Amino acid sequence: MTIEQILEAIESMTLMQVKELVDALKEKFGVTGAIAVAGGAAPAAAAAAEEEKTEFDVVLKDAGSEKIKVIKVVREVVSGLGLKEAKEIVESAPKTIKEGVSKEDAAKIVEQFKAVGATCEIK
Repeated sequence: MTIEQILEAIESMTLMQVKELVDALKEKFGVTGAIAVAGGAAPAAAAAAEEEKTEFDVVLKDAGSEKIKVIKVVREVVSGLGLKEAKEIVESAPKTIKEGVSKEDAAKIVEQFKAVGATCEIK
């Protein structure tokens, strides 16, 4: 194999596969961590850091005992939703309420649901 072919093969690997490769190289050749990291894991780690999650989903896990209040919050959070649709969402929990929102907005939405006794999570 040429160096270019080896690099192409490494580029197609997952981060976990690259880590396993680096560990195997360390063991096989008795290399310290600093040298092995400079050889291949650093670009993969940098790529993982660049892919930090910026969009989140809010999932209604449980409506709790105050379903009417939760339905009202669902209608506030999801624009253009009728009473029937909001009720269906609440009754079919766990259900994704909002997709692709910022972390701050997702936290605000979760707080709105907590205030009325519902359980939500951010994914």
